[in-house]
Amino acid sequence: MDSIAELTNWLISEGRRSGDPVKVVSHFCSSLIEAGVPLWRVNIGQRFANPLLIAWGVVWTPDGTESYDVTHETMLTDGYVGSSFEYILEHRRPLHKSLQQLNPKTEHSSYLEFAELGGTDYYATLLYYGDGSLHGCTFVTQTPEGFSPKHLELIERALPALSSALEPVTMRKSSKGLLRTYLGDGPSDAVWNGRIKRGERTTLEAVVMFSDLRGFTALSDSALEEDVFDALSGYFDLVVQSVEENGGDVLKFMGDGILSIFTIPTQADRDDRCRKAAYAAQSVMTGLSALNQRREDAQKPALDVGIGINVGQVSYGNIGSPGRLDFTVLGGAVNVASRIEGLTKSIGRRVLATSAVAGASADLFSPCGNYEVRGIAHPIELFSLVEQSA
Repeated sequence: MDSIAELTNWLISEGRRSGDPVKVVSHFCSSLIEAGVPLWRVNIGQRFANPLLIAWGVVWTPDGTESYDVTHETMLTDGYVGSSFEYILEHRRPLHKSLQQLNPKTEHSSYLEFAELGGTDYYATLLYYGDGSLHGCTFVTQTPEGFSPKHLELIERALPALSSALEPVTMRKSSKGLLRTYLGDGPSDAVWNGRIKRGERTTLEAVVMFSDLRGFTALSDSALEEDVFDALSGYFDLVVQSVEENGGDVLKFMGDGILSIFTIPTQADRDDRCRKAAYAAQSVMTGLSALNQRREDAQKPALDVGIGINVGQVSYGNIGSPGRLDFTVLGGAVNVASRIEGLTKSIGRRVLATSAVAGASADLFSPCGNYEVRGIAHPIELFSLVEQSA
């Protein structure tokens, strides 16, 4: 069995089963080098369906192998436009190009960068997946002679097996990415692992944070559609980043409302999760000041946010019909968080929490009185978050 046949056998067996793209690409490159292909840098790029990312890939060099992600915005930059990846995907054919004696005024920046680092020859070609999608890979060498026809033949012979090994990784990455985008880390893991089916629920302790964009109805009625979406995007970015940086999950967008939770694994973690929810709310308010400064500079109206925080038992799972499910949390703790958020405007405080939350972080809250909350028989004491100065 020749070296490429051995590589092919490894890729479609052990490599495919490993599910490790770094391991697969590392073995692929080292095997080609053993077969005589003078590799210096290899980039294996794969496109996939995701609202936030458009592609991912693995780069190999003699110094190591690492994976990377590509956002939709990247595809609009000079890094992609005019690159070899754009060329091969548009023309559906390989590209073989010398990196010697390049014209810096006309060549793409990537070729110039590789040439400056000692690259002498460049080869870009396609990967074909079973679903008909096209992906790309590039190979660079530093040998003065460049890639010979034999070298390119060896590369092309090994690519179908490389596709076989990487396609399931891409499919899993795409599916998990979609779940995480729409459900958050914790729920997506639960759904992916099959622990939550329709009607099935998990009862747990969690801190619930409900945030709402004040004045959204008036904004929707008076502003242009693009301005409404711009305001929502800025607000959503701010809340999601604040929640995730403090270990929470954003479960649902409800118009301009956002439902987030900070799960409590054990009773010993309760105070910590309450404090992290408070930190997330502080971060939202600090970030809102910066966001509004940018909006003022762009002559756009300022935004305001109300947040309610509560802690307690929730039910976590999928509800809906057999053909359409929605992942959510339900329970009294969620209802109270939503209703005290509704009191923020009338009380004149932007972040309100129950005593159960405030008690875990007395330095972060100040009492603001007892209030009637719909669905609760007796008035409850509410606390206002001490906001950090911007």
